[in-house]
Amino acid sequence: MDEEIKQVSESAQYVTQFLIDNGAKIFSAIFVLALGYWLSGWLRNLLLRMMEKKGMDITLAKFVSGCVRLIILMMAVLFAIAKFYSISPLVALLGASAFGLTLAIQGPISNYGAGLMIIITRPFVVGNTLTVQGQYGQVKEITLAYTQMENEDGEVITIPNKHIMGEIFINSHECRIVEGVIGISYASDADTSIEAVLKACQGIEDVTQDPPPQVGIDAFADSSVNIGYRCWVPTKTFHATRFKINRAVYQAVQDCGADIPFPQLDVTVKK
Repeated sequence: MDEEIKQVSESAQYVTQFLIDNGAKIFSAIFVLALGYWLSGWLRNLLLRMMEKKGMDITLAKFVSGCVRLIILMMAVLFAIAKFYSISPLVALLGASAFGLTLAIQGPISNYGAGLMIIITRPFVVGNTLTVQGQYGQVKEITLAYTQMENEDGEVITIPNKHIMGEIFINSHECRIVEGVIGISYASDADTSIEAVLKACQGIEDVTQDPPPQVGIDAFADSSVNIGYRCWVPTKTFHATRFKINRAVYQAVQDCGADIPFPQLDVTVKK
């Protein structure tokens, strides 16, 4: 028991002496870290407000302001360490280990590089509709590592940036296109049917008028003339609007008196 008390007493004396000898350094290091943390946050918010007022893309604004904050925080940490040790060996060590670290984290680095290209070149921005890797959705967030999209069902799709910049992707901005075909008999009036389908598409509330719906003869099938239609609709209501369009087109063709033929197959039996 006496031995344990003696060890605790010696430890307390050592800590007390250390605080006495290095109290000023500890206080100044804490002050530098606190000042750096406050200054980096304040400057980031200031830059973000200034860039938003100038109409800069929100993703690029967040990236620039975030980089500025990270640089200030790193400088504050280095200054705090310099209060106790010389940072020259630390800088040399970081430089020597950078090459090996790069090889170990090639995947994340490639994502960051692709993310940086997306932020700088801006082939798409938040709010655009993106189709890539068989997935589609509205872009909700762009970071250095990944891009997040959300589809009509509320599903959040996260795609690493290297799988976007290295692939062919489609940016249809805020909308997607609805394409469909309905067949009428060869005896029906094609012009009347096309006009009816066009009015039906234009009558749907969510169908955009710029660009306007397109309707025309899509193909000449074996037993029908296929009327094709194309409409741009908001991504957020893509499937719901597509169902409305198909129903309106079907009703319009019936109302205009056109016949919707069944597939027919003529079989000749030779005796």
